[in-house]
Amino acid sequence: MPRMVDIQTISIAVASASVVLAAIYYVWQIRHQTRLRQTDLAWRMEQTMYADDYRDAILKVLNLDFKDYDDFVKKYGPYLSDSPTMKALTKINALYGGLGSLVRQKLIDAKLVYMVFGVAARRNWGKIKPIIEGYRKASNQPGYLGSFEYLYNEMTKLEQKYQAEKV
Repeated sequence: MPRMVDIQTISIAVASASVVLAAIYYVWQIRHQTRLRQTDLAWRMEQTMYADDYRDAILKVLNLDFKDYDDFVKKYGPYLSDSPTMKALTKINALYGGLGSLVRQKLIDAKLVYMVFGVAARRNWGKIKPIIEGYRKASNQPGYLGSFEYLYNEMTKLEQKYQAEKV
């Protein structure tokens, strides 16, 4: 006849193993759900970027012709005006500033953002950087659109990393 201590020890071990396996499964599920949510968010934001009004705004911004902030203001009016150019800039800034905030807070994976938006984010920041830097000085707001700039910097780091891996 089996001893009572052996049966009790075995049942404790089985129960403990079950708890550990359940905890591991739960952690795996949370990670999986997080990836799914991040992918869904990136997908929805990408669809927004290709909507007609965003596409038009991106093209408008990329086709701006200016030398520096003063030249921009002379040609297109004050930075915070109600002009079509400013509306286009605001759309771009909101999209990439929002992405930058999500990446900064680690609410979305920077590598995923790079794969979907990296080239466009870097190109758009490169185009508007002189405008933003000029506005920062003129308005004494050194952190204005810092999340967009943060996104640019992160996308640049990832670009350099991936280029180094190819060599």
